[in-house]
Amino acid sequence: MPVFVDQLNRPVDIPVTPKRIISIVPSQTELLFDLGLDEKIVGITNFCTHPGDKVKSKTKVGGTKKLNMELIKKLNPDLIIANKEENDRSQVEELMEYFPVWISDINNLQGAVEMIASVGNMLDCKTQAETLSYSIIHQFDQLKPSPLKLRVAYLIWRKPYMVAGNDTFINSMLQQCGLINVFDLSRYPEVNEEMLINANPNLVFLSSEPYPFAEKHVAEFKAILPNANIMLVDGEMFSWYGSRLLLAPQYMSGLISTV
Repeated sequence: MPVFVDQLNRPVDIPVTPKRIISIVPSQTELLFDLGLDEKIVGITNFCTHPGDKVKSKTKVGGTKKLNMELIKKLNPDLIIANKEENDRSQVEELMEYFPVWISDINNLQGAVEMIASVGNMLDCKTQAETLSYSIIHQFDQLKPSPLKLRVAYLIWRKPYMVAGNDTFINSMLQQCGLINVFDLSRYPEVNEEMLINANPNLVFLSSEPYPFAEKHVAEFKAILPNANIMLVDGEMFSWYGSRLLLAPQYMSGLISTV
């Protein structure tokens, strides 16, 4: 069997061209469909929502962090695609005892492109993956970052407030926009009102996921930061690192034009 190295530098023995794939990462599920692997996908998570017309017919194996382990074993995949951040480590390690598990670990655009290339190599769709990667890179090359050096707080959760820190994929996407993350902290730290006030952001981005921030929450942050521009943003455009990256630069360009 060929050996592929995942993004944790783990060697993974994978059967020649897997025919029964389970993806437990929403953005990578969409990637598999966009690479034309529809018939090989046997299981996805409840949060795998794209492409909408195709995910409906696939077996759901639970949430990204609460998988139905017995169902996965019954589906008998010859490859599981997971992610270090999005999936529960203990569950992934248990799955490794039964199946080949390829794990992504993505903190920037380069890591996303490398992941797409690896998936193309593993699943015998190298040409499609290369074409997709080229298009993504080309789109980002056209993105003109804001020259204003605005400072932003990117909220991902409420009660408690949580933000995207400086070593996340979200942060790398903010940098692509020419924006400066006001929280020079690791991963997804909890913050309070005092920390938000002291950070003094020009912009506050309220993400649509994982917490579904909506219009009703804008006033809440306006009361804390009356001088900041409070904006609802599409979290998929900042945190999905598969083929949805094709859409992100145009979305970000529109966002930049409004700030």
